[in-house]
Amino acid sequence: MPLEAEMSRLFLLLLKQKQVGVISGCSFKQFKKQFLSCLSNDSKLLASLYILPTCGAAMYRYENDTWQNMYEETLTESDTQDIMDAFERAIDEAQFKKQKIYGDVFENRGTQITFSALGQEAPLAKKRLWDPDYQKRTLIKKSLDALLPEFEIRIGGTTSIDITRKGIDKGYGVRQINGYLNISPKDILFIGDALFEGGNDYPVKKAGVECIAVSGPKDTKRAIGSLL
Repeated sequence: MPLEAEMSRLFLLLLKQKQVGVISGCSFKQFKKQFLSCLSNDSKLLASLYILPTCGAAMYRYENDTWQNMYEETLTESDTQDIMDAFERAIDEAQFKKQKIYGDVFENRGTQITFSALGQEAPLAKKRLWDPDYQKRTLIKKSLDALLPEFEIRIGGTTSIDITRKGIDKGYGVRQINGYLNISPKDILFIGDALFEGGNDYPVKKAGVECIAVSGPKDTKRAIGSLL
């Protein structure tokens, strides 16, 4: 969903005080549509922002009045086919009942393949009800782990599973920020809602970064407010 006005206000205040990185399973195209379009065009503020789409498989910085790609860990055609074949088998093994689908179930984001159980455009209320305890996706992930040992497989969002190249995850993204800013993991504070083992935020916790667990936007606003 697009960034709320109050979240945008808090985030801009945070950018005035801190270097901030946002790591998400979404594509950079989605970042631009739902996140960056809701922020100020102030180039000085944007210079403090790091955008890491597809769970850290790429990174963008705002330089010379445009978003510059700093790196990108792209999947090959062979990788993509292997992942799609494994998903077909894993979902079949899970034996889920047919349900109404809203948009594409699979999206190739170049650096990541994302599975959205109800489709990319499903209403948020339906997404939240589908797998609140992560049991359905954990079952699929268990099969995928056996079928795709050479890839990173993570549960994210409310209905999604993200797959990237081996070693490419949010922990990898944080390490890229560490190198770029010449800081250590102890200098970073991470806020995320999937810090449990198998979640797409868990690699950051494993990297030795201090983490704040949140359940959604309300908790995130509270966490940002505590830093201002």
